[in-house]
Order: sequence, then structure tokens, then C-alpha cells
Amino acid sequence: MIDLHTHSNASDGKLSPAELMRHAKAMGVEVIALTDHDTLSGLEEASREAARIGIELIPGVEISAEYNPGTLHMLGYYIDPSDSELAETLAWLRGGRDHRNHIILKKLAELGCPLEWEEVEALAGGESMGRPHIATAMVNRGYVSSFKEAFDRYLGKGAAAYTDREKMTPETALERIRRAGGLPVLAHPQTLSLTEDELSDLLRSLASRGLAGVEVYYYSHSEEETALYRSLAGKYGLVVTGGSDFHGPGMLETQLGVGRGNMSIPRSLAEELKKLHEKSPPR
Repeated sequence: MIDLHTHSNASDGKLSPAELMRHAKAMGVEVIALTDHDTLSGLEEASREAARIGIELIPGVEISAEYNPGTLHMLGYYIDPSDSELAETLAWLRGGRDHRNHIILKKLAELGCPLEWEEVEALAGGESMGRPHIATAMVNRGYVSSFKEAFDRYLGKGAAAYTDREKMTPETALERIRRAGGLPVLAHPQTLSLTEDELSDLLRSLASRGLAGVEVYYYSHSEEETALYRSLAGKYGLVVTGGSDFHGPGMLETQLGVGRGNMSIPRSLAEELKKLHEKSPPR
């Protein structure tokens, strides 16, 4: 198995980078990409553990970008973890995340679900705090009975305490990834809420600016959507990738490599991604 979209507690996942690598090994995953939200801080630990236990790690990141009407995330593969320009960009984005978290906590208090910043911060383990940590705190306090209920009622897009945050344009996101030596890939196109023609136009535009691929395999993509995204990737000469968006056991109800049991990501996708990276021009 392979999985090219995962998260650790360096952003909003449950497992440490090393624990994630060991979990992947136990699950039979041979190639994994760590793509934490707006941070590279987990890559060094993940790299050490992956080398120790004998699985292949692709260093990555997931960057939030501004786009309407849906949500656009840009995955970056084979990025240089030491790239200072990318690190500064991600620090700016994380600052926006902290501002957003304060607003969410204020809204939750107004809704009768007060939480202390320190208790949520402790759940993040000193790393970037995100909505999953807030959801866990809500479960711990007994405000909701499950992680899913927290998102459905309070934290998901359009829910009572949802708050958007600062983002960059898709073009800037892919440019930053390219300049850090990486390959930019459009994540889970389903979440963009676009028609087929609108998505086709977006991919054509981004491909002309350096987009390298599309995440075709994803736990919430239907068979019809998977076929469509594969077709569009072929139309614009983009590589196909796939991943579970794994955040940890019990989170998003996904499992490494298989999503909700409905995914089988071909090993060839990782090989094609690696070949493309090796062909990429030097920065």
C-alpha cells in the first residue's frame, strides 16, 4: 500500500510523526507522504523513523489557498524542509490559524461550550493547533458525544462556530512549493464544489502556472468523481496521486492506505511522482 496524504500532531493529527511512521509500517504501507497543514516541523522526526523501520517517506506539506465557493488545498511533494522562504510563508499562515482559533473559542463560549486556550493547546502537544484539537476538547468536556458531532454541529464549514482563516492564492501556493523544490498537486478537488467545466478551466489555468498533479484517489470521492478527475488529469498532462487524509485513529473515520475501506491506491502513482520529481528542473 501507499498513502500520499497524511497528517501528524505537528499540525492537526493525533499521532507524532514517528508514531505515524510506525503505524504505517504496521498497516503495510510501503510509501507514505507526510503532508501536515502549513508546517514542515514534523518532517525531520518522520524521516529518521522512516529510515529506521524501512519505509519510504516523501516529504510534503498541505497549504490552504483562497478560492470560492469551496475550499482549495495544495499538496506539495518532495519539498526541501530547510527552505527558508517556504518556512516563512507557512509561519504567516499559522499566525492566521491562531487568530482563527481564538475566534472559534469565543464563538463556542457564546454557544454555551466554553473552552480554555491552554487545554486545547495541551492537546496539540506544542504544535500547530487546529479544529480537531478543539473537537477533542469538546468531547472531553462532554459538550458533544463524538468528534463527528463536534464538526457537524459546531466546527465544520457552515456550522455554528466555523470561522475561515487567512489564505493565499492557489497560484502563490504552487509557486512557493515549486521554489522549495517540490511538486504542487491539487488536493481533493471534490471540496471545491465546482461543475465539471469549472474544474476543467481551473486545472487548465493552474497547469499553465506549474501545477504538477491532481489528487484523484481520496476517501470521499465517488467512483464517478474518481473517473472524472483521472480524465481531467490526463487531459492536462498532470500526474495522478491519492491519499487517505489520515489524521489518526478515530479521526475522520479514515485508515491509512484504504480511506474508509473504499480505496486502493496503485503503487505506480508513487513511482510516477518520483520520476517527475527527478526530471524537475533545478531551482
